[in-house]
This record gives sequence, structure tokens and C-alpha cells, in this order.
Amino acid sequence: MTTHEQLRAEAAALQEWLTELRRDLHAHPELAFQELRTAGIVAQRLAELGYEVQTGVGKTGVVGILEGARAAGAAPAGALSGNLPQVLLLRFDMDALPVRELNDVPYCSRHDGVMHACGHDAHTAIGLAVAELLARHRAGWAGTVKVIFQPAEETIQGALAMIRDGVLKSPAPTCVLSMHVNSRKPLGTVHVTDGPMMAAADGFSVTVRGRGTHGANPHEGADPIVAAAQMVTALQSVVSRNISPLDTAVVTVGYIHGGTAQNIIPDVVEFGGTLRSYDEATTLLLRKRVRAIVEGIAQAMSVAVDIAFPETYAPPLMNDPAMSEIVRGVARELVGAQNVYGDYRMMGSEDAAYFLKAVPGAYAFIGAGNVEKGIMEPHHSPRFQIDEAVLPIAAALVTASAMRLLNGASS
Repeated sequence: MTTHEQLRAEAAALQEWLTELRRDLHAHPELAFQELRTAGIVAQRLAELGYEVQTGVGKTGVVGILEGARAAGAAPAGALSGNLPQVLLLRFDMDALPVRELNDVPYCSRHDGVMHACGHDAHTAIGLAVAELLARHRAGWAGTVKVIFQPAEETIQGALAMIRDGVLKSPAPTCVLSMHVNSRKPLGTVHVTDGPMMAAADGFSVTVRGRGTHGANPHEGADPIVAAAQMVTALQSVVSRNISPLDTAVVTVGYIHGGTAQNIIPDVVEFGGTLRSYDEATTLLLRKRVRAIVEGIAQAMSVAVDIAFPETYAPPLMNDPAMSEIVRGVARELVGAQNVYGDYRMMGSEDAAYFLKAVPGAYAFIGAGNVEKGIMEPHHSPRFQIDEAVLPIAAALVTASAMRLLNGASS
């Protein structure tokens, strides 16, 4: 039986390789649905490890499937599922951001204006380490592992693209694990929260159509700037007056464009923003109130308005409590109970939520910050960095959690 101590030691022995791989990926970042080099590295390594490999899933995604060699036994009392063997989906994202890197490191991005500013280079390296450890200990687990390397997380399109290409079929997963390094949390801490952990991500765009005229004669036109200004101000009342104080929501206007000169009232003003919440009923209420406010002010101000919402929005990321406790239990053994937390939530979003909505799952944040080394820049910063000591920690945590799930343990 493979122990957690053994997995931790084996993952630690991969530190040099993990660091080298992560730095190579960092130096060659690729934007959403352009992850061809990264996908090629992933596919080749999975094939070398004996995985059945599928490429081009969701445009540039890669899937690796491996069967465990251990016979499945009956699930113990309190286990996640009595239906063994499990099919475990392990999800890692690969894409970078349109950010110009400002770090002065030898492995700085070689693609100007593109940077791994969120840690997906680390995720890809961690995912390949997990794949290697699981293959190495294939005799110690039952069921099926389906490792997926997903494109386009940053645009909230990659998960749906892979789902449309059938990643949740043949075989259909029974549970899912995913993770994210976090530069704002101390190195080696693990954060897995029951229920909503990340927010639903929705958005809106508004076009206000007035009638342009000379700025000295506003009565001869219909001013879309004044109308848009009132709309933006009124939208600030949605959270404070339409959402229960016991719930959580965000309405943010992120851009506004209109006008060309001081003395010209334009025909058109455009603005838009993001909507965040922890449940889909609140998301729908936000949409309803944004529309009502915008259309009502437009009518009162004698302007026309078009408002659009995306066809789909990322749902809130919901951790299954039983799955979360399995990961927390493993983490307590690997990093110590004092470093494991179950109360961290954020209003950022993640399209891994689509997978956790389909089947029971857990998503973990793993601390990669280090104040002493000056590594605390937020994600999406041009100065974003991680303490690379997180790489084997994360690999050991995901591998050990995967083996516990595959073998039917409940804690």
C-alpha cells in the first residue's frame, strides 16, 4: 500500500524536473485555444507514461486515460459512492494571459504581451507529475483516471468546449478533482471549502443610443452620456437594495466609452461590466434588475438602449462536502492540520465549475506565496510569481487524494 509519506518523498524527488518544466512553459506562454506547444508536450508525456491519449478535445485540450491495476473492493461505510470502481476526472488548465511580463528572471516570457500570470504553467507541470505518480503506482489503485489538460480557462470557454467534445463521456466520470496555486496564501497551506468557493461569472454590455448635437445646445438632442451616467449610478443600488444582506453579489461596471470632443454630444455611449454571485438564482435576479434599471432610465431620458448578456455564464464553483473532506483529510496528513483551511471563498470565477456541476467534486487552493522571498503579487499581475516549492506539494496532494478516492476511502 502506497503511503502518503512515500508519495510526498517521490513528489519531492521530482522538484528539479518540475521546476525545469514549469519554467519552460512559463517562457513559452500561449493564449486561449492557442496552446499547441503546451498540448504537444502534455500529449507526448502522457503517451510515454502509458496513458490512452486524445488530442484536439475542445480545440487544443488533451485527455489521458489510465486504468488502475488493483481490483475494486466494496466501498467502506461513509465513502463518497458505493459504486466502485470510480472514474476520476483530474482537471488542469494550460492557458496564459494577455499580460506583458515585468519580472526580471531568466525564464521570463519570450512572447511579448503574453504571460503565465495566473499559474497555469505550474498547473500543467503539476498535472504531468500527478500523471506520472499515478502511473508509477498503478497497482495500488482501482478504477479509471481521466486526466484532462484544459485550454481557455481565462476566457471561461475551455471547459464547455471540452464538454461539447464529449469529455464527460466514454467513460463518464463519477467524481472530479481540480486545484489552483495561490500566490496570496502562504506556501504549503491548503484551502478547500464546502459548498460555494468561487463565484458565478456573468456579464452585460449596454449600448445607449441618443441624438448627437452641439454641446452648447443640449436641448436639440438626446444626451446618451447623461443617461449612461445615471444608469451606472443606479446600478450601484442593485446589491444594496435588491439582494438579501445574507447573500453575496457584485455588480461592477468595468468600461464606458463615448464621445469625441468637449463640445459634442455624441449619438452613442457604450458601457459594460461583470456580475458575480454564489448561486444561480441570485445571478438571474442580477440580470433582471440590471435590465429593468437600464431600460427604465432609457425611457425616462428619451434614449434607446440595447442590453446584452452572454449566452452562457460560468456557474458558481460548488465543492461537494464529502469530496472536500477527503481532500482536507489527505492534506492534514501531508502538510499538517494547522495548514488546512475550510473557510476560504472568493468572488473570482473558474470554469472548472462546469465539471463540478456535472459530478461531485472538490477544488483546492494551494498556497504558493512567500513573504520572505517577496512572492505575494496577486494573480494577473505582470509581476506574478510563485514559490516553486509548491509544485511537489501540490503533486503529492492531488495524487494522494486521487488514490484515496479511487480506492473508496471516505477520509
